[in-house]
Amino acid sequence: MAVNVVLDKVLDKAYEDKSVKEILSAPPSALAGLTEKHDTQLLEALGVKTIADLGNNKFFRLAATLVELAAKEG
Repeated sequence: MAVNVVLDKVLDKAYEDKSVKEILSAPPSALAGLTEKHDTQLLEALGVKTIADLGNNKFFRLAATLVELAAKEG
């Protein structure tokens, strides 16, 4: 099933026309609002090299889960 998602508001201009696979392989600075300095900090602090690493990081996943649970709690 094909899915069309517009990501131009959340990605750096250089990544707007890339595939999801290419985006996941990109450094975190491919996300709008993050810079190469953030890439260095994330790598040094958490070993995060790519957007996929960021999305799979146990700390970020736990934080996102807690936010979702709080929203359901009311």
